Amino acid sequence: MQFDDEIKEIVDERIGMDNVVLLAYRGSIAHNMYIPESNPNSIDDVDIIAVHIRKAEYYLGLNTNLEKGKDIKVGKYDFAIYELKKFIYLLYKSNPNVMSLLWLNDDHYIHISAIGSRLLNERDIFMSKKVFHTFAGYANGQLKRMTHLQFKGYMGEKRKKLVEKYGYDTKNAAHLIRLLVMGKEALETGKFKVFRDDADRFLQIKRGEWSLERVKEESDRLFEELHTAYTNSTLPESPDKEEIDKMLVSILLNHILSRVVRLKTY
Repeated sequence: MQFDDEIKEIVDERIGMDNVVLLAYRGSIAHNMYIPESNPNSIDDVDIIAVHIRKAEYYLGLNTNLEKGKDIKVGKYDFAIYELKKFIYLLYKSNPNVMSLLWLNDDHYIHISAIGSRLLNERDIFMSKKVFHTFAGYANGQLKRMTHLQFKGYMGEKRKKLVEKYGYDTKNAAHLIRLLVMGKEALETGKFKVFRDDADRFLQIKRGEWSLERVKEESDRLFEELHTAYTNSTLPESPDKEEIDKMLVSILLNHILSRVVRLKTY
């Protein structure tokens, strides 16, 4: 895509491309909901997610706690950066912000390492009915934020103007409906449909073409459908922690051993 090379340069400066496991577009671009900055109504950044692995010493030394994710803003780019172990932990927890990364369109991946390929190939081990709880929880958060937290610090001036114009945060509303639809689909099919062929529905909301009352009515209906999908889902109740641990240990052991071989310390 048009931003790939510039994004790689930024990532290389901060964490080194050699350490990157997965680098990809997220958010509006990944969901087919991006409104380009050339459009006067655009309130979208170019959202990027990067997963990286630390040096072998990190996993053997004193720094054994999970590293927090980092959000970095560089111009029009909004980066979410995760260390691998933390990322896999969030996958185990069915975190909506990271689950989608394993089901993107091919052209939305900027870089995939051998470890990244393994995560994509074995992504099904992270799927479970826990999706219901996390996606419903995040959707509830968007609903509250949409109606009760106008003009808080997370908003830019363009977004504040939209709230003034439409009476609610239309961007959060679009995310709310999308989260409910994606959660329902995942419980029914065992996979995420990230790129939305039905994006116009969400873009209508984002552009303020739906009333707040209509958004609430639709969310009420979808919350019910999400619950029904949970009840009928054949997915396991939660991911298999033992299998995920085996994957993580295998990845880290290979990473550490490759470092040992390079140092020739036996």
